[in-house]
Amino acid sequence: MKKYWTLLPLLGILLTTNACREEYLNPSTATEQQVVNSSDGLIALCNGLQHRYSTGGLLSVLYNRVAAGGLTTREFTVLNVGNIEEFNVSLGAGNVTNANAVVRNLWTQSQLVKANADLVLRNYAIAPDAGTQSGIVAYASIFRALAMGTLAEFFQQSPLEVGENAPFVDRVTLLRDAVRQLEEAAAFLAANPVSADFNAKIVPGLDLPNTLQALIARYSLFAGDYDKALAAAARVDLTKRSVFTFDDNTRNPLYEVAFGNRNVFEPANASLGLTGELAPAPEDKRLAFYLRSVLLPNQNLGSGFYTANNAPIPVYLPGEMLLIRAEALARKGDVPGAIGELNKVLTKTTDAFGIGAGLPPYAGPDTPAAVLTEIYRNRVIELAFQGFRLEDSRRFGRPGPGQPGAERNRNFLPYPRVERENNPATPVDPEV
Repeated sequence: MKKYWTLLPLLGILLTTNACREEYLNPSTATEQQVVNSSDGLIALCNGLQHRYSTGGLLSVLYNRVAAGGLTTREFTVLNVGNIEEFNVSLGAGNVTNANAVVRNLWTQSQLVKANADLVLRNYAIAPDAGTQSGIVAYASIFRALAMGTLAEFFQQSPLEVGENAPFVDRVTLLRDAVRQLEEAAAFLAANPVSADFNAKIVPGLDLPNTLQALIARYSLFAGDYDKALAAAARVDLTKRSVFTFDDNTRNPLYEVAFGNRNVFEPANASLGLTGELAPAPEDKRLAFYLRSVLLPNQNLGSGFYTANNAPIPVYLPGEMLLIRAEALARKGDVPGAIGELNKVLTKTTDAFGIGAGLPPYAGPDTPAAVLTEIYRNRVIELAFQGFRLEDSRRFGRPGPGQPGAERNRNFLPYPRVERENNPATPVDPEV
């Protein structure tokens, strides 16, 4: 890929690593006024959003999202207890403190992505034409939503604004605000196709119109707005790919830290850590996509989208959109419609990313409870190693901490110390 990251020295407007502080200026880099007073500066800041969200190994939102989602739900097992931060997340309960690095990085990096996306959105009109403006707004809205959605998946509350003693809002409010901005961006983009100038200067890989709709669908589902989730998922072109791109300098963070070795963590087992009614069928072709059938010495069991430093990672999967529709229909009481969408996932042999189960159609009971269980089962297989399992386990009412057969070791993460020490509005930590 092109070395777009050379623009990153412009990004001197990064905020402090907690949501309550006001921004500061790094004297060795550009000032806020220098960054946001030109179209090129705004596009550079957009590129920086993806850089902070998806690269940087242990610091990246992507790495910590996948690690936290998998380690709290026994999707992953820690290979070396010397990796104490990940090991404590895998133990769960009180072992996960507000000093934990996974917790801290997940929170602070997400807050920084959101804050810088807000900075872009406040200044997009500096761009000279509507086509460049629409690209800037769409790109910033996508990363703002990804950051806010990540916070909502792992924390009960979060500040919505940046400022001294910023008040916290509940996670559903956070999700709905992310969706609101995505909808505004989608309408602006539909009316103003992206300019050639924006496309020439932005990091390639994201399909803007489809990604906006996919994230509207995802976060509307998480917020319980099933009609909006259904409609948005139906607008996504499932033949198109939207990905975070990497190279040997800006590396795939999951491959760099975990999947490229056997030192940190790997999939719990060849059943993706699933047992009983959730266990994948042996003939499920998705297992061969996500797991290595033959291991070389010191090779990680997991594969999927984490096979090389330059392996792209999808922003969303076609199967996710089908399962969003299936879940939304089931929760609205349309069981036959839900089964129809579920069967599209079970029977597909491939998709835009080469993922297919190749299984027979659903033949279980046509009750909402049974169909929802099958939808959950397919989500944890279809979307393996992508950080969704804690959110899904909680939303589907699976056994949690303190319950027989617990499938997760926490419901939400504690707020990091860096936030609590600087923001007296920080709520009491959840017990688990």
